[in-house]
Amino acid sequence: MTIMTKPETQASLQTLPGDDVRQIMWRYADRFDIQMVVQSSRSVARGIVAQLVAEGARNTHDWTEAKNRMFPAFDQSGITAAGLDPEYGGFLTGPRNLALSLVAFELAWVDAGAATTSLVNNLALGPIVERGTTEQKARYMSACIPPQPGETRQPWRGAFALTEPIPYVGVDTGVLGGKVRVAKWTEGAEPMLQVEKRGRFITNMAVANFVTAAVESDDPRLKGTCMVILEESDPGIFDRGAPTHKLVHQLSSTHDPIFNLTVPASRIIGGYTVQNGVIVPNYSHGDIIEAVFARTRVTVGLMTSAKLLSAVEPVVRYQRGRFRGGAGLAPGSPRYDLGLQQKEDALHRLVDIWASGEAGSSLGFETARLFDAWEPYVRRKEALFAEQGITGARAQMRALRQPRAEALEYLALLGQPPAQRNEVRFAELDANPLVHYVVQESLANVLCPACKLWNTGHGTNMLREAVSLMGGYGITEDCPGFLGQKWMDAQLEATYEGPESVQRRQLSVTMTDDLFLAQYRQWITDMRHIGALRPATGACALATAMELWLWTFMHLRDAKDADGKALYQSQRHGVTFPLADALCWLLATRCQILDVLELAAKGPASPNLAGGGLEGFVNFFTDLCHVHTARAAGEVGRICAELVYGYDRHPAWECDLRGNCTTAILADALDQAMPGYSMIAEALSREFTDQPLPPDKAGPCVCMRATEAFSRRRTKLDGCLTGARLAKDRAAQALTQVMIPEALDYPA
Repeated sequence: MTIMTKPETQASLQTLPGDDVRQIMWRYADRFDIQMVVQSSRSVARGIVAQLVAEGARNTHDWTEAKNRMFPAFDQSGITAAGLDPEYGGFLTGPRNLALSLVAFELAWVDAGAATTSLVNNLALGPIVERGTTEQKARYMSACIPPQPGETRQPWRGAFALTEPIPYVGVDTGVLGGKVRVAKWTEGAEPMLQVEKRGRFITNMAVANFVTAAVESDDPRLKGTCMVILEESDPGIFDRGAPTHKLVHQLSSTHDPIFNLTVPASRIIGGYTVQNGVIVPNYSHGDIIEAVFARTRVTVGLMTSAKLLSAVEPVVRYQRGRFRGGAGLAPGSPRYDLGLQQKEDALHRLVDIWASGEAGSSLGFETARLFDAWEPYVRRKEALFAEQGITGARAQMRALRQPRAEALEYLALLGQPPAQRNEVRFAELDANPLVHYVVQESLANVLCPACKLWNTGHGTNMLREAVSLMGGYGITEDCPGFLGQKWMDAQLEATYEGPESVQRRQLSVTMTDDLFLAQYRQWITDMRHIGALRPATGACALATAMELWLWTFMHLRDAKDADGKALYQSQRHGVTFPLADALCWLLATRCQILDVLELAAKGPASPNLAGGGLEGFVNFFTDLCHVHTARAAGEVGRICAELVYGYDRHPAWECDLRGNCTTAILADALDQAMPGYSMIAEALSREFTDQPLPPDKAGPCVCMRATEAFSRRRTKLDGCLTGARLAKDRAAQALTQVMIPEALDYPA
């Protein structure tokens, strides 16, 4: 018999987490340069950016001189140079994706429009950085670097023009309205191109000196699609267009520009070749934006998570001070000190907001670090293929077939104990850069759209919760923390670089990759191990939810609906999209647990944490993990159950399914305990073909034999939620005791 004892009181949260905690959790404690960029970004965000918002700069669509003051602040703080290569004036080496994500996080903590303004230059440079020629990289990155002491030049700003005007805006990134044709081509001279482009919702156009634009050939002498660089000094029309009348992100300039310019063919990003008198770009516009969006979507997702975490302190302050000033309310009384925090509902809802913010941040920063780790292998792969003359998407796919097969072998060996695996073969595979390339590519292709989808989608819903916890104050201009504006801004972030449907569509394809699924299975094993060592994190429940998702996917992949049609197929979004949503919950929660483990492991080495407070942080974040695991498990269980059972037609009496119902013998036995039960059994034994209707609740019953394995897993998952509400109670209690500053560190 198990004897349940009351647990001892554990150390809990004393103060809100600071840099000492975040540097460990998000893995930049050993990077002083990144720490300085974070501090500089925070100074800008809570200084000039907060002042602009407080002064009402968001109340106009126009790009004003006051808003333009942000650019010198970005330049002086190092924000502008953070995204540039060191050889062209940048100062960061190594994890640049992580650094840019942290910059966006700090700025979005105050205003996401300002964060967009700071990052859009990197988006404009993205096509050049990813696929540009050496000459293009040197020209435009050098032009964008802030002037050094003694220089009088002005740094260039850029814009990225992909989307087209209404009515075609957003239909498909493969559908382009921009056209390019050969304007002049003299023998022995460089061809000149005529570019016509009408942009829609283009950020930074008020100040842009150059634009990277996606266009499609309108000339038989030029093949396919490409991206070209347009400069404001090019001959022709460089019309910045009218400001977009946005309700959100007013600290970024957004216009609908018109371009009709003549540019040299050397402006084709990535260069071109001439084949049989036809200009053939080395990269299509699709090749380029795929490489660019793979990274920049992460920062957008983190902007929403930053706003969620920024809401915690204003909500706590509002809850505690809600009743102060009332007649007869004395300091020191529970109503004065706690206010709304006397009520469990207010605390539990804030716990959910905080847990969601933590999970989204963990997923975002994990994805940013993944891209940094993957980057060297991308460069190595490109170099190897260039040496071997392997060009074009199809040729590269063929060349990667063998590395993919070897990668599956590598992952299988990686999951074995060192004493049992073939170390010689493992070392051989581990030394192959293409093996590492395809392994990390399979993760990046899943984590990137998952981060964008879940952080901005679920995050926006949770921001609505944060606003509602402020009462009517939440939708006023002077709401502490600008929560109303942040909630509105998040609506736009959910559509940036592809709305939810685009991310779900990509996930529905990439999450079926055998390389990803092999790693996913190993994660289940890892979570079981973590659950044994730290059960309070809810890792065991997460592992069970992950198993349920995997079983459901494997079942749906081969199953058919009641009409005999395959379930898991490209156009059945009712199947593939919900399953993608469920996976996002699992990925975010896994990253959240890993961040807490990192804090527990590395925290004792921090001088500021080892002296006190670390145990409280670890315990509180552990409870948040448990709370969020329960929420994720609930979402996964609900979605999977609907998909497994929902496409079978409910049995009707015209089918001979009476064998699934209670027999007469059993009914007679039950009649002794429940008088009248045998009457139901008699009704069930009749033929209902010439009867009007069977009795209510008499059947027919659904047979579960085909999905018993799912039912067992679902039942196990429900049991794994044990203790989750106790964790929520502990986290809620911690919120009543945590110390917060006297006032926000940026103006209201």
